[in-house]
Amino acid sequence: MSVSTPNSTAALVEHAAQVYGDRVFIVDGAHTLSFADVATRVRALASALATRDFQCGGRAAIWAPNCAEWIIAALAIQYVGGTLVTVNTRYKATEASQIIRDSGSSVAFVVDHFLGTDYADELAAQNIAGLDHIVTLRAPGSASTDDIQTWISEGAVATPEICARRDALRRRVNENTVSDILFTSGTTGRAKGVVTTHGQNLKAFSTFASILGIESDDRYLIINPFFHSFGYKAGWLAALLRGATVYPMATFDVPQVLNAIKTHAITVMPGPPTLFQSILMHADLANSDLSSLTKATTGAAIIPTQLIIDMRETLGIDTVITAYGLSETCGLVTMCRQGDPAEVIAQTSGRAIPDVEVGIMRPDGTLAAPHEAGEIVVRGFNIMQCYFNDERATRETIDPEGWLHTGDIGNLDESGNIRITDRLKDMFISGGFNCYPAEIENQLLHHDAIAQAAVVGMSDERMGEVGAAFVVNKPGTRISEDALILWCRDTMANYKVPRKVIFLDALPMNASGKVLKTVLRQQL
Repeated sequence: MSVSTPNSTAALVEHAAQVYGDRVFIVDGAHTLSFADVATRVRALASALATRDFQCGGRAAIWAPNCAEWIIAALAIQYVGGTLVTVNTRYKATEASQIIRDSGSSVAFVVDHFLGTDYADELAAQNIAGLDHIVTLRAPGSASTDDIQTWISEGAVATPEICARRDALRRRVNENTVSDILFTSGTTGRAKGVVTTHGQNLKAFSTFASILGIESDDRYLIINPFFHSFGYKAGWLAALLRGATVYPMATFDVPQVLNAIKTHAITVMPGPPTLFQSILMHADLANSDLSSLTKATTGAAIIPTQLIIDMRETLGIDTVITAYGLSETCGLVTMCRQGDPAEVIAQTSGRAIPDVEVGIMRPDGTLAAPHEAGEIVVRGFNIMQCYFNDERATRETIDPEGWLHTGDIGNLDESGNIRITDRLKDMFISGGFNCYPAEIENQLLHHDAIAQAAVVGMSDERMGEVGAAFVVNKPGTRISEDALILWCRDTMANYKVPRKVIFLDALPMNASGKVLKTVLRQQL
């Protein structure tokens, strides 16, 4: 990192307050906070933590939807050298308590009531050993009082001794200090905590902001959940680095998104493919004003080519950049670049960001040639430190040469652009042929009646496994199972053709927009 670049979020808070001052950083409903306001609140909450003897290296969790207080709590934890632990808002209290218990968090910032659930009360009922404080956050749109405002008010009048303790902790924070533990979704087993540092994250998302072209006059709608790197690091952290204004959205609702874009003249809105597919499917899209929206990124194991075309031509987004990353790489590995040909943006996830290597590894451990398929491996500054308290899983994921094994299948072209074709664990074998669900899904999406598709393997006595397709029709369209299978036989190799089609109103997804294929397999 250059000398002038803040080496921690603690330093970044002070830097942003000095450079951007009274410019607006967060617009959360009726509440507006400048960069200076946020710095003042972060210092106060950090003082409140110091009052309670929260130490550098201590861990504190946040279990809440996107809101201004989430950002303030996260920055305050990191301001005094603490480690932020994010908790999925879709979790039940028993699942959240497992994450908080496993991480050893002594403080938890928890929304009081949200989506019909009493988060704080239900967490308190878990009686987690070592959890000394549950600090409530007011739910978005609620008029109730909360603990975090009390803590901030208390910290604002902290004694000189407490302020000195807080500042001494802040001075210990540097690029090598652990900044966060993001637990993987756990959709295939017990969640693992990914450990990364301040320097890694700031370097990665300074690069992200530069490539996407985020500037201080941008207005950034953040729909991706803050507990995930897409909403946190590629979201408000990237905006803080560039002095942009963020608009947190607690839940995804297409009419609210369309209204927010028009009302606030939103210019930047990243999201998973499902987010943009939902907007494109909305009945009132033609009457919506999206003219201000000029920048977007999206990413997934595979992205339908047509979606990128529709984002540019139907939604009118000038800069559409596809990217690839996972929690174990700080959330970022590759990005397309502005000026890349349309086919590169539509058909690949771009090339490695600076100081990161990407390779395709064969089963024998050698690196593959261009266009040869294999497991995607990554090496560079963005690789996680470890899985928290799990040396075995760390060794299984990062090999002795420093390559992180992603579990994704793909290939590289001669220019280093990566094409992700599927997940190793999702592949099934039908009659001796390798079947990659994402490839079949992409072909299904070429049908005029299909809005979304997910394919999983199911047992078959003769073939071993065959494909089962779960599909969502576009509004106003309808196709029968027999007709769709017949269409598939005409458009794809026989071994790829789904033998069963199940129509759904919506695919089951986690809060990050990933399809829950474990749920689909259970339905079979």
